Amino acid sequence: MTNTHRAFSLAVLLTLLVAPVAFAQPSATDAGPAAPSTAARLVGVWGAERRFGPEVRGTLLLTRSGDRWVARLGGFEVSGTAEKGALSLAFPGGQGELRAKLDTDGKSLRAHWIQPQTVVGDTRYATPITFRALGRDAWSGDVTPWDDRFTLYFVVQQQPDGSVTAFLRNPERHFGARFAFQVSRTGKAVRFANTKQPDMSFEGTYDEASDRLTLTIAFLGPFEFTRRTRDQAVGLYPRTPSAGPYAYRAPLAGDDGWATASLTDVGMDPKPITALVQRILDVEPGTSPAPIVQGLLIARHGKLVLEEYFYGFERERPHDLRSAGKTFTSALVGLALDRKAPFTVASKVYPLFPEYRALPNPDPRKEQLTVEHLLTMSSGFACDDDDESSPGNEDRMQSEPGDWYAYTLGLPMARVPGERPVYCSAGINLLAGVVRNTLRMWLPELFDSGLARPLQMQRYHLNLSPTGELYGAGGIFLRPRDALKLGQLYLQGGVWNGKRVISKDWVERSTAFHVTMGPGRTYGYTWWRQELKVGDRVYAEYEAGGNGGQLVMVVPELDLTVMFAGGNYNQVSVWRKFREEFLPQYILAAVTAPPPAKQGR
Repeated sequence: MTNTHRAFSLAVLLTLLVAPVAFAQPSATDAGPAAPSTAARLVGVWGAERRFGPEVRGTLLLTRSGDRWVARLGGFEVSGTAEKGALSLAFPGGQGELRAKLDTDGKSLRAHWIQPQTVVGDTRYATPITFRALGRDAWSGDVTPWDDRFTLYFVVQQQPDGSVTAFLRNPERHFGARFAFQVSRTGKAVRFANTKQPDMSFEGTYDEASDRLTLTIAFLGPFEFTRRTRDQAVGLYPRTPSAGPYAYRAPLAGDDGWATASLTDVGMDPKPITALVQRILDVEPGTSPAPIVQGLLIARHGKLVLEEYFYGFERERPHDLRSAGKTFTSALVGLALDRKAPFTVASKVYPLFPEYRALPNPDPRKEQLTVEHLLTMSSGFACDDDDESSPGNEDRMQSEPGDWYAYTLGLPMARVPGERPVYCSAGINLLAGVVRNTLRMWLPELFDSGLARPLQMQRYHLNLSPTGELYGAGGIFLRPRDALKLGQLYLQGGVWNGKRVISKDWVERSTAFHVTMGPGRTYGYTWWRQELKVGDRVYAEYEAGGNGGQLVMVVPELDLTVMFAGGNYNQVSVWRKFREEFLPQYILAAVTAPPPAKQGR
């Protein structure tokens, strides 16, 4: 599963961090005296943060006079008219865009704020706005875009032989986990040399008087590092400050639809769960490879019984779901079918995109491609996210600035559709295009009305493709409490808090076996399926999964859902422990009571 972030992949960022051409070289004046001086002065934890905006945020005031709308936000005032009930107002200088729609009652507004292209990730996000009526033809709402920020820590250590080494960490995306450096210093000049690849080194400057370390990181600009104590390095350690031995506490209730309870209330033993959380807390920075769990949530019998966050994450902070977002696209397909959109899973794909003419790589095999082939990653396209040279590889597609639906439809074919599944993000994104074309609806609006509002989701951010449409292959930012609701929704047959959100038929078809993806793993409609052994028992489990360890897991027999939010990006061998070790050995082992007899659902 790849990173689902356009044109700013993990590999690119690591290159920026370690490649010598990416850093400013100190001048002869800055370098200070030629005689070598010790690097031991640098031993300690260094941290730096950069925020790149967006600057336009806060309370938005929207008023209407006749057919004229006026929006005021962040010192800007823009106006325009609605077309067919839809309003789109672009703020000057590319500062953002408001997209709103008046409900049929003529009083309620549904809206999204589209922020400008981010520096970190090179992506636009659509964030919902909840408007409050202020009176006749006047509303206000809070604009809270995705924070475009980047944090770096350097941990400099003196070794027993007297040498000085360092490692770096980026808490948001865990960049730098595989790189270690030898540190040397001559006057103000500081050199970091990669211990395994000597040609990958860089230089910075150290001002001893102010005790500041400065590095310029490619187009991200200068980072000024200051010393941090253990209690100041938020995100570097599992908890800041260190909280000592873990003691279980039941989650707090909120206004998001989750009922809460204690582990014992739902027939679970707190001891294995306490041991798991303590194991997460005991991870030391620099331990590699080590599981980086940034959030862990457990629900049983429909009640949230564990909610713990680590590495600077907390309850209200949305987390990047990466490819687990693919399963939300599958849910959108189900919603479209429930709304009688003019297609079925057996429908041929190309007739659903009549706007594209004269596509490259014509092939008669494309005429056989169905919606179900896309749902099961059996499209036959020359599209393999695990092969960098594959024409449909996600990173290659995302390097294209144009229409990704057209790009995917124009891919060459590698095999007959349905012959065998190959992991292909582009095909799942094309499913989003199927929904858009058949419902004739902007997908963030469908996500909002069909999933977010019924599931009582709160703050979230939807990443967009270059054409401004929801990117269907992943990268949605959701609060883990809201992401876990997807698993609970499917566990309950498409019902959330007594209200049907999606048809039971679609839930059953989506989680059923369709193709085999690898040893011990099968695939439904974007749901991964496997069996887990605990003692002499074997439990069926299905999950939405994303790079780094973003896992929404369902164990139907135990009436159990689990959410891992992880930071082990591009470390599959590490984050698969969440499923293969943490889930069976701790969480499933904690279940002491069988689920109650099922009621009619």
